[in-house]
Amino acid sequence: QVQLVESGGGLVQPGGSLRLSCAASGSSFSLSSMGWYRQAPGKQRELVASITSSGNTIYVDSVKGRFTISRDNAKNTVYLQMNSLKPEDTAVYYCNKKFFGIEHWGQGTQVTVSS
Repeated sequence: QVQLVESGGGLVQPGGSLRLSCAASGSSFSLSSMGWYRQAPGKQRELVASITSSGNTIYVDSVKGRFTISRDNAKNTVYLQMNSLKPEDTAVYYCNKKFFGIEHWGQGTQVTVSS
């Protein structure tokens, strides 16, 4: 049974930083593509960033240069470093794992950017 547990969300002022973590159970982490998605109230869930098993990354345009996704296969953990946060980054952030067409989601962590 794969479980994804996110942590690191919270309230931060504009311009601040947060680091999200997603710890995965199971033995296929290093072979999986991992992603961070977010969903703001009244909006569809969108891909924020993803990283393949070989370390290739992609980002949505709105976070390029501010967010960095990384992974530690020894710890079965993926991270999202978020800098220069803006109010429009406010959302529930979800961790996603894809392994040969099998997909799993975390429960989400709230990120609120407000003064």
